[in-house]
Amino acid sequence: MFKLFTRLQWKSFFRSATFGKSLGLKILMGFFGVYMLVSLAGAGGGMYFILKKIFPEQSPMWTISQYFIYWVLIELFLRYFMQKLPVMDIKPFLTTPVKKSAIAHYILGRSAVSMYNLLSLFFFVPFAIVLLFNDYPALNVLLWVVAIFAIVLCINYINLLINKNDKALVVIGSSMVLGYALNYFGVFDMKAFFAPMFHALYAYPMAVLVPIGLAAFMYYINYKYLYTKIYLDATLKAKSIKANTSDLEWTKKFGEMGPFLQLDLKMIWRNKRTKSQVFISLLFVFYGLIFYTQDIYANMMPMNVFLGVFMTGIFLSNFGQFIPAWDSSYYSMMMSQNIPLRKYLDSKATLISVSVVVMFLLTIPYVYFGWKILAINFACALYNLGVNIPVILFFGSFNKKRIELDQSPFGNMQGTSATQFLIMVPVLIAPIVLFSIFYYLISFEVALMVLSVLGMIGFAMKNYFLTKITEQYRRKKYGMIAGFKEKAG
Repeated sequence: MFKLFTRLQWKSFFRSATFGKSLGLKILMGFFGVYMLVSLAGAGGGMYFILKKIFPEQSPMWTISQYFIYWVLIELFLRYFMQKLPVMDIKPFLTTPVKKSAIAHYILGRSAVSMYNLLSLFFFVPFAIVLLFNDYPALNVLLWVVAIFAIVLCINYINLLINKNDKALVVIGSSMVLGYALNYFGVFDMKAFFAPMFHALYAYPMAVLVPIGLAAFMYYINYKYLYTKIYLDATLKAKSIKANTSDLEWTKKFGEMGPFLQLDLKMIWRNKRTKSQVFISLLFVFYGLIFYTQDIYANMMPMNVFLGVFMTGIFLSNFGQFIPAWDSSYYSMMMSQNIPLRKYLDSKATLISVSVVVMFLLTIPYVYFGWKILAINFACALYNLGVNIPVILFFGSFNKKRIELDQSPFGNMQGTSATQFLIMVPVLIAPIVLFSIFYYLISFEVALMVLSVLGMIGFAMKNYFLTKITEQYRRKKYGMIAGFKEKAG
């Protein structure tokens, strides 16, 4: 039966109407996948020697066991966004003498051999081979690899259960951040706590039964869940969608901008791609920990300006660069109505301005690393509010590529054009260059004042800039409508 299902899926793949149209992209992604696998294998083979050099007093096996808990959490977090759930058209089989159990087992078995599971093996298997060449016990190493694969399967089947649950994503992301913070400030050492558990998979061969048992248990839970969903009535039942009907009454305080703010907030919350922009922005608040904790960057003020512009303006960049393509599916309808375009742009500017303020408030704890960091982030937030918001709205008038909000947020290039690359010059590079000129020629204080004053001037001239930008959108109106109507083949 497995052979039959595989053959049918293979024919479905090659006979798809979109196969020929995207063949070039599939070949390109194939080359990229091979490159990634080779890189992982090289990294795995060299990891033993890297760890031996960095931690000469520790066994590489013990060192890598310390970081296993972070690997598990990161795997779960990334798979939530990137891994596609196994899909199979089961309707034709439900009227034939094909067992539902066979269908469920096939779907779960196919997910077990997905590329995401093989990625980990391409790293750990070369690492294990190097261990064998360095006289590590063969039985221990081989069973350790089996245990790793069992953990990978656990992660795979857990993801199948939680993939549609946003609360699970928050829990996983919070655990990563909280664990790193507690470990950094010396409150709780996650590495020391979990290292013995993961090292036991190598030190005690019989411990391999634990992850194997967990993998079997997660498989059983998924099987029971799938089995209850495989029945013909499910395909005949009318599809109903329960929507979150929050009325957002408070947006009416913004007058004519209120309806547009409601549309934006509902769009962000109801669609995975826009919602991911919010989660990514919140996650990048911790980006500063990578640099502020390193002595080498302590006196590199231009780098700190980059961090300030990036962290306070991450939502501005990620969300703003695709305005108005987010509304591409109904943009032509909006433009055919008696809708004030200026208020539409005002609502976008207000939403992004709130995000800049919120992101700045979230970066205030970085004052722990010095008052200069707080001053830089404040100046960068002002610059984002006064200069970068008008700039990014102006560049939005050149967006003509459609975005499908129901598509996967990762690896999705919809809406991307040369505009998205050009926009990084004025938004990210310009403030760093300006700061560097005044910093090296005059002083740190003067450089910060230049960024702050430019931001305040831009904010004071907001109405003038938005009026000019509105005129630009009117001139580009019909070209944008025509572009948004074109769907990718």
